[in-house]
Amino acid sequence: MLVRSAIAWIIMMLPASASSGPALPGGFAYLREIDPTIVQDIRYAGSHNFVGRPIKGYPAAECILSEPAAKALEAVQKKLAEKKLSLIVWDCYRPKRAVDDFLQWSRDPAHFEMKTEFYPRTDKEKLFELGYLARRSAHSRGSTVDLGIVPAASVSAAPPNPSQPLKPCTSPKGERFEDGTIDFGTGYDCLDVLANTSNALAGEVALHNRQMLKSHMEGAGFRPYAKEWWHFELVDEPFHDGFDFEVSASPSSNERPAR
Repeated sequence: MLVRSAIAWIIMMLPASASSGPALPGGFAYLREIDPTIVQDIRYAGSHNFVGRPIKGYPAAECILSEPAAKALEAVQKKLAEKKLSLIVWDCYRPKRAVDDFLQWSRDPAHFEMKTEFYPRTDKEKLFELGYLARRSAHSRGSTVDLGIVPAASVSAAPPNPSQPLKPCTSPKGERFEDGTIDFGTGYDCLDVLANTSNALAGEVALHNRQMLKSHMEGAGFRPYAKEWWHFELVDEPFHDGFDFEVSASPSSNERPAR
């Protein structure tokens, strides 16, 4: 009895971070634990996204990936650091319930609050049909990531001022929402043909930056998605079925649960 009591007392005295939160499935890692220098701006944990509210399954603003995918990003980050640049990630592992949330939202004609910024020229009901959203997302397998490039030492951009009108993601840099990235021709999650990686209308600078990102990611074992310059999937991904565990905060994160 004394031994059991002692063990119970030790457990109670452990720091909350050591025992709080569900453990990740085997083979997954918090990107923050692999490379804390990569900037994180997990949009679906907040309201600055095409839906306009936190998405189901994202109680924390945290990037979770399969271990091979996280280590591949670490390799890309090291190469970019030589150019005084850094990766910024907007979405990583995505629970299945989030995908279902997107589908339900797409069928709801009453909510299009973020159309002006994220899909100014695209019909909401056609987002799945056009390939901007998927009923079975590769993100749910844990080795797909949405990302861009920012100058080194950058931090996540502050969300838009709600008192200011939204600006189309298709507007030139300096006019659209300033996310801190180098110029990629559109903002993140711009559900528009201008976000197609090779769309010449994005401009010479944006095409150069898109190609640089694509080259670095392909060199680390990722494949691009032609319709979204920010979307990359690890070719040799370890999992082939989707997961539905919630996005939780890393033990070393200062992030509070999103609401």
